[in-house]
Amino acid sequence: MIRGGGTHLDDALAISLNKRKSHSTIRSLTVPPPNSVDFSSNDFLSLATCQELRDLYLAELQRGPATTRLGSGGSRLLDGNSTYAERLEDDIAAFHRAEKGLLCNSGFDANTGLFSCLPQPGDAIIYDEFIHASVHDGMRLSRAGQKVAFAHNSANAFKTALRRLIDGDELIRSGRRNVFVAVEAVYSMDGDVAPLKDIVDAVHELLPRGNGHLIVDEAHSNGVLGPNGRGLVSQLGLEDEVLVRLHTFGKALACNGAILLCSPLIRQYLINYARPLIYTTFLSYPSLAAIRASYTYLQRGESEALSQNLQSLTKHLHTLLQTLIERLPKTDPILSVPSQAPQSPILSLLTPAPKQLAAYCQKRGFVVRGIVPPTVPAGSERVRICLHAGNTREEVEGLVKVVEEWVVSELGLTGVRAML
Repeated sequence: MIRGGGTHLDDALAISLNKRKSHSTIRSLTVPPPNSVDFSSNDFLSLATCQELRDLYLAELQRGPATTRLGSGGSRLLDGNSTYAERLEDDIAAFHRAEKGLLCNSGFDANTGLFSCLPQPGDAIIYDEFIHASVHDGMRLSRAGQKVAFAHNSANAFKTALRRLIDGDELIRSGRRNVFVAVEAVYSMDGDVAPLKDIVDAVHELLPRGNGHLIVDEAHSNGVLGPNGRGLVSQLGLEDEVLVRLHTFGKALACNGAILLCSPLIRQYLINYARPLIYTTFLSYPSLAAIRASYTYLQRGESEALSQNLQSLTKHLHTLLQTLIERLPKTDPILSVPSQAPQSPILSLLTPAPKQLAAYCQKRGFVVRGIVPPTVPAGSERVRICLHAGNTREEVEGLVKVVEEWVVSELGLTGVRAML
């Protein structure tokens, strides 16, 4: 039935949206202004505009036979699979020094499918409080008996939470139930890196029967950290300590899709029980070819210089912002940044007015995003700045200059301009 306007549903939806508008948390789709400088996207290596990668991709498209289907034709369990896809995931697994891999349509699908089916009845999941929304969605569908958060990136908090789990469950102590540990290598809002070695040590210490299983989401570290962009787990040499790794391709690798790196047994289990994989049309051939091209680029070592430049730009931006903040009045601080430069290209500029600062920067040609609750906890509102290998030092300095101008206009103090 075609409905008219003014229904109870319309009223309910409008009320919900108006609440978000009143709290300045309404979301909307936007398009970056032309000729603006990108300090927002997850294109960390600037491969989305890399001509060499574009050439690799076009060559890969042409390499397939003329009879190759552009579309996959269905879910992977029906008609969507191909020898091309299987070879690709084997090659990616070998690159990351993993046993096997399972390609997925997205990181969200991969996490949701994994956490919804891998924990068995009565198992426990312990997770970083800032873990991705896709993990939360997977846990809601999970048969795990306990789901426990620990304070973000705190190895001590992790050990405390793990001890409580063990003390309260004799089956966990005896090794008859599993504990799955969910962390991200790099967290998307703060850019901070997980203390993986400390977490691994704690699992060995407290779960000596081998029923502790670490799952690491490498979405924001893939292509950026580790040798040739293999990720944080490979950077630390912890490949044998991690049960499952998730690597996504839609950020530093400039394409889309994801892969779960795991054992052959887990791969087969996911093929049988991960509903997003079973009931979703698989990646098309052009998507697979783009993934192949990006990994060819990494395997050639082409990303190493880009990663080094990215680290240099990140340190430069952090130093400039720290210098600016140190010269501001100490009462009612309007800006703050972490005391140490992040190891990743993501930097959070905390401010009580993130939307206003972001809008000011965007009007002056620098695209950054204001992040507010519920995406981040109340009191941690920030402007999220993402560096890219294609950014220049002059662009970084220009962004900081615009932030400085906003501070002067926002504080409205005659003495501030002289201080700066």
